[in-house]
Amino acid sequence: MHPDTVTSIPLFASLSRRGRKDLARLADEVDVPAGYRLTSQGGYAREFFVVVSGSAEVTRDGAPVGTVAPGDFFGEVGLLGPRWERTATVVATTPMRLLVFARKEFREFLDTLPGIAAPIVRAAAERA
Repeated sequence: MHPDTVTSIPLFASLSRRGRKDLARLADEVDVPAGYRLTSQGGYAREFFVVVSGSAEVTRDGAPVGTVAPGDFFGEVGLLGPRWERTATVVATTPMRLLVFARKEFREFLDTLPGIAAPIVRAAAERA
């Protein structure tokens, strides 16, 4: 991933150039088609996602609870919670480009970029 990819994402807006470079080495940039299931409620949490482009529907117990769009993130609840379990299903409604952090890389960026940790932890507490 190119470090400048993150400049348009509010979560990463405050990062220095060095911080963007550090983040870039931890993330994979992935494209998925419309209809692609990104997470399944009750499934094992393996990654954290940040939406670069496109949108997805979020459902819980089969009922829509929201959408994610460019700049949004999801997957943190399962990675920060005690059970490592997905709390919602997320399915792409359009083609999407995502930054994807595996569990180890997610933990590493929380440790090395503490300014980013606070909004992620707040979101996890609200969504759990």
